[in-house]
Amino acid sequence: MEDKKEQIIQAVISKAWEDAEFRKELLVNPIKAIEELTGVKVVLPEGKELIVVDQTDKSKVYVNIPAEPEMDNVELTEDQLEAIAGGGQMIWKDLADSLFPTFKHCIKI
Repeated sequence: MEDKKEQIIQAVISKAWEDAEFRKELLVNPIKAIEELTGVKVVLPEGKELIVVDQTDKSKVYVNIPAEPEMDNVELTEDQLEAIAGGGQMIWKDLADSLFPTFKHCIKI
């Protein structure tokens, strides 16, 4: 099931890269564009909205501010628990690596 969802996401991204008209529709009406392309139903939780941002301009570096995680619902791995117990910052490193890979290389210390 997860593989199928990943394939759908890959299809949407690939189509947006290849087809400027699809990308425009995806920005304006993402659910309709995704459903028409893939034939799958997109159902968001009540009160949620799907926002698509075009980050294809290679002259810009994008940084997304993620929602703060609900720590009550987070399950940590043994390695993460050990890192936290030892004063480590593993969660922040993983988050920075996954969300800001390009921006991280722009910071010169």
